[in-house]
Amino acid sequence: MGEGTTFGEWLERQLARRRVQQVDLATELGVSRAAVSAWVNGRAMPRADKLRAIEEYLQLELGASTALDEGPRDGVRLEWYHRSAHRDGGREFGNAAAFAFDADVAVLAREATQNSLDEQQDRDRPVRVRYTLHELSGEHLRSFRSAVQWEEIEPHYEAVASDGHKQKVGRVIAEGLREMRDSDTLLLLRVDDYNTTGLTGPDYGDDSKFAAVLRDQLNSQKSGRGAGGSYGLGKATLWATSRLGLVLVNSTLSRPHEGRTERRLFGRLELPWHEIDGRPFAGLAGFGELDTERGREGVARSWWADEETTRALHLERESRDPGTSFLIVGAHDAAGDAESLQEMHEKLVKALADNFWAAMISGRDAHPVLEASVTTLRNGQVLISEQRVDPVRHQPARARALKAYLDGDTVEQRTESSHVAVTSVPLLVPPEKGAKGRGAGVEHSAVLLVTAADDNDPEPNRLVCMRGNRMTVMTRRVTDLPLGTDAFQAVLLAGLATGVSGSDADMAERFLRASEPPEHNDWTKTEDLVTSYARGARSRLDDFRRDMTAGVRRLVGRRASRSEGGPAALRELLQIDAYKKGARRPESHPTVRHVEGAVDARGAWTVTVEVKLPQRDDAWVLAPVAKFDVRSGSRPTVGWAELIAGESCRVLDGVLHFEPGARSASFSGVTDVASHPVTAHLARLIVDLQKSKGTVA
Repeated sequence: MGEGTTFGEWLERQLARRRVQQVDLATELGVSRAAVSAWVNGRAMPRADKLRAIEEYLQLELGASTALDEGPRDGVRLEWYHRSAHRDGGREFGNAAAFAFDADVAVLAREATQNSLDEQQDRDRPVRVRYTLHELSGEHLRSFRSAVQWEEIEPHYEAVASDGHKQKVGRVIAEGLREMRDSDTLLLLRVDDYNTTGLTGPDYGDDSKFAAVLRDQLNSQKSGRGAGGSYGLGKATLWATSRLGLVLVNSTLSRPHEGRTERRLFGRLELPWHEIDGRPFAGLAGFGELDTERGREGVARSWWADEETTRALHLERESRDPGTSFLIVGAHDAAGDAESLQEMHEKLVKALADNFWAAMISGRDAHPVLEASVTTLRNGQVLISEQRVDPVRHQPARARALKAYLDGDTVEQRTESSHVAVTSVPLLVPPEKGAKGRGAGVEHSAVLLVTAADDNDPEPNRLVCMRGNRMTVMTRRVTDLPLGTDAFQAVLLAGLATGVSGSDADMAERFLRASEPPEHNDWTKTEDLVTSYARGARSRLDDFRRDMTAGVRRLVGRRASRSEGGPAALRELLQIDAYKKGARRPESHPTVRHVEGAVDARGAWTVTVEVKLPQRDDAWVLAPVAKFDVRSGSRPTVGWAELIAGESCRVLDGVLHFEPGARSASFSGVTDVASHPVTAHLARLIVDLQKSKGTVA
């Protein structure tokens, strides 16, 4: 039986699809028109013999009237529905959610795969995710364009492209159209997942995953308590990766809708506001069967497709396992560093390995959470064979650490390079606002693992933090290590990622998720954190960061004690303890040790700064200064839109307060775009601490 569907609604839909009037059905069944009207309006139900008569007259299968099965759909008429412009004159020039992420295939791989993991159906089997790049040209391209009714949407594309110079989305679409015409090629990128719930629920309304993904904006309909992605923002990367703003969908449902589960198809086109022959359109369009329900007449709704249509739209699935296939039409990598099919294939493999290596690790008694692969085709022929993502190959040290934990083969202290050391890191979860008997919160024990880095590891001495279904949230460089420390990799498992069930793990999971920005790439102060948790939540995160770093330092070894002397020649060369005991050592100034930064989608520099602090009993109080390194003239100072404290640091009124006695600290910042004298992409950023030497990001 269809979810949320009554017999009356079902009957009205069947009559409308077959263009049968109520009076015609009444005549055929030998009942009054009022009786049929009562059935449609839900005031009465027909007897069993009349139900069978309805099925025969409408050529439906036996039992369709009780199961509310939609019946044979060979004659479905597919059309595009273009939403009219708002009556109040408001215009939308793009989906704001799409600008929260870069239109980068690596970001797409992270967000789309995380959404798949969040919807895992059978917890005893891994989620399978497959990415397929498929380049079409010639007759293959023309056949696909015919299947998607290109001639119907082309005028809308032309209208948007003609105004492309006025706004960003239009320029992207204009370039996509130009490239398709000049090269006679079109790149499709299909994301298939299996063993997930599928897009269940009705076409409209609440409690519908279908509506959350393909109708609503910023609606996170997630199943898992450890969900790490978000349909609200994460799904926007699908459309942002399409130069044409077009995504087609085929979903196999884990529970029936309208009596069916397989080949539920729909298309969604996201264009900016535009006009055709003086008629304004909002920009959003749907591809499907036109609805016949009262109040929604003419709106495109999902349809149950036949196999031929599914193949023509390149949406066929390899099995009946529930899940969803998203087909991104006109896929591209906006970052520009993956232009060829080979480069895009490799970038997808690397992104999957970097973000989900931990979810692909299995133990003696634990299956992996995820299996992922990438395939590349050209006109239906295999160009690059399916490549299964191997976490051990891409992350050998981290994979070894996690596998040792899953197998119970960890040690308290490493004595060999192959050993994996383990310790716990406390996370004090504050009480939620409004909770009864709030008390002081609960303490959760996160798991910290440390092992030797691989000999060829390009980025050793990193700490990877994760939660939920072992989603990588952030990677931090561990600083201020003892001299001579062997290269290592560290992994922190928090919340449900520990694999230990309990109320503390659930509470830690909710707390950490509330502290993550939309990109789910940090644990920091967020609006959700402030509104959901008692005062002091931010300081609990600071304590957690400090304790995890301290835990790593304990496991990799203690700093060797310094002697006061040494061979004279060595003392002269290395300047060991150059000042005599008891003499006053001149106080040096804090310096910026390292800066990592990038320009975000808003055009702001986002930087993480590591600071080296001289020994001092008092706190250092410094003002961070950001400057653009322009080609000529003085370096203009730019303002900060946000400053975020990191290790051994507090931010008060735009000033950094470093903890007394700390030898290193960190903070993050986002520049104020309004203060930029030039576009951020045209200048390097220098970060100074008062008069100390800056470092270029």
